[in-house]
Amino acid sequence: MGRLGLTEILVIVGIVILLFGGKKIPELMKGLGSGIKEFKNAAKDDQPAAAKKEEEETK
Repeated sequence: MGRLGLTEILVIVGIVILLFGGKKIPELMKGLGSGIKEFKNAAKDDQPAAAKKEEEETK
């Protein structure tokens, strides 16, 4: 199996539009975007805590 070509991507997009309808897709993308944004924020907040914990262990 290789990479997806333009034709395959267009077919997938067409099927998604048929399944969900044109009005529902922006709502789905908005939810997906907010979920990714929350995940990135949580990952950023988590990294300094791990670094702080390592500093405390070395003292």
